[in-house]
Amino acid sequence: MSDNDRAIVRWLLLCLLLVFAMMILGAVTRLTDSGLSMVTWHPTGVLPPLNSDQWMAEFELYRQFPEYQILNRGMTLDSFKSIYWFEYSHRMLGRLIGLVFLLPFCYFWLRKMIKPGLAPRLVIMFLLGGLQGMLGWYMVQSGLVSNPQVSQYRLTAHLLTAILIYGFILWTILNLVVGDSYCRVADSKVPGWRKASLGLASLVLLTIVSGGFVAGLNAGLIFNTFPLMGGKLIPEGIGALSPWFLNPLENMVSVQFNHRWLAITTGIFLLVWYIRGRSFFDDARLQRSFKLIGMMVIIQLVLGIATLLMQVPVVLGALHQAGALLLFSALLFNIHALSRV
Repeated sequence: MSDNDRAIVRWLLLCLLLVFAMMILGAVTRLTDSGLSMVTWHPTGVLPPLNSDQWMAEFELYRQFPEYQILNRGMTLDSFKSIYWFEYSHRMLGRLIGLVFLLPFCYFWLRKMIKPGLAPRLVIMFLLGGLQGMLGWYMVQSGLVSNPQVSQYRLTAHLLTAILIYGFILWTILNLVVGDSYCRVADSKVPGWRKASLGLASLVLLTIVSGGFVAGLNAGLIFNTFPLMGGKLIPEGIGALSPWFLNPLENMVSVQFNHRWLAITTGIFLLVWYIRGRSFFDDARLQRSFKLIGMMVIIQLVLGIATLLMQVPVVLGALHQAGALLLFSALLFNIHALSRV
């Protein structure tokens, strides 16, 4: 790896860590019901309220919206500050990521340090980051109406976009670090493994998406037992909505049921993948990637069950989202290694 590539990898690793932190802070913001505390969006504004008059003005804005009027009537200024800081920090971290990405990119580009073919990928990353910021505000707007809860559709879209940006950055880093040329599936020695790995990635993403719907509907706060739900394998109310196709999207019972069984199914497939891969491949890099998958899937299943049983405490809820990211990362390591054989 050249010195230029090494510098770009260090920069992208910093961006990746910041995106990871952004997603965990976003989970904390959601779990503490802080996301609707800032009811305006000023793309260029960076300073929080600095004195008592500014705090009262910000609080007065919040009091004009349904979350205060329906859920938090009588909230004190100090209580408002406690939720405001989470949302403010989340937004400022997003802007910091933009600067940390843009300024070094301009430096590397002006110094002609970016290899051919890499610059368009980096531009796409930056544009996706801007799109993610606008999508975040679009999500918040859905909760500034008569029902003070953000749309589960918009929240899940915001989560999925963040996952894809994270994966795009990680894949680019792996390309720079590994350096081996990509092998087409048609030319691969293990085409079946390659295709299966993409299927597993789709299953993991589907499970994460189903988790987004759980978060958006607060469906993790019902049926806090495992493995049964209300003493039954298939709980009552699972198909209560009409038309039927609304149930997996808007019915809390169905949404939690689907996420449980998707997680269990995905976990079983990944454990089988780990066991078979460890015995089939001798390559050290592939061996490490299979080990990471085996370790992370067990950790994530334990975190998910513990989060459910303890009624979604903030720390466990955030760790569960971090676990999903790390499991996704392990699978990307695995897919990238397979794409070279």
